[in-house]
Amino acid sequence: MRSSRSAPDPLDPGPAGFAHRGLHNGSEFPENSLIAFAAALEKGAGIECDLRLTKDNEIVVFHDADARRMCASPLKIGASTAEELSRLKVGEHPIPTLTSLLTLVAGRVPLLLEIKVESNIWRWIRPLRDTLYDYGGAVGIMSFDPRIPRAVRTNMPEMRRGLVIRDGLSPWRRNLAIWHASPQFLAVDKKALANRWVAQARSVIPIYSWTIRTPDERAQAEVQADALIWEADGGPRN
Repeated sequence: MRSSRSAPDPLDPGPAGFAHRGLHNGSEFPENSLIAFAAALEKGAGIECDLRLTKDNEIVVFHDADARRMCASPLKIGASTAEELSRLKVGEHPIPTLTSLLTLVAGRVPLLLEIKVESNIWRWIRPLRDTLYDYGGAVGIMSFDPRIPRAVRTNMPEMRRGLVIRDGLSPWRRNLAIWHASPQFLAVDKKALANRWVAQARSVIPIYSWTIRTPDERAQAEVQADALIWEADGGPRN
């Protein structure tokens, strides 16, 4: 996919883009599950996923703040230990840990790790640093909260960092967040892609776009972004 900068993007997933929460499809391939990540690997797609921190500072791959939707359990991720959460199932498998994801991927495709922040922002860096220390593959850490990429810049300067931006964020809030985060890439809501500020940012750093779900959305985003975060019918045609 076209890039507007002379320097290559270390996270470039190629035309396959990033599979949003893995290549998931219903209960057989649930979102953020090892089987969905394995399916993305078979397609050669990069992987985007969500990370949460347990009560005892373990990193699990999970989107929601609690386990009701995915596991039919009232347990809250941030208030539960890793051992408690290991008893739950996502489909037929346990909730993945970041370690299990890294073991599965083993550097074969780039990873976009979205940090879901609660009131635990200052607890994140040590578990991230410890878990990713020996991993040799391409990894980008991103969050809606600009304090995460800021902390990554300070404490893990070798790690690629990004900011996730919703459409409709006021210009001053957006500019303040970008200034504070000092990101090396932006993950931008697809509804914001046509805005001038996106093109201006793209002249300096890569722009990824989420979540692409249809061929029409893909056709537009391929022109306005450097890599797509997709699911359903928004995937590559081949």
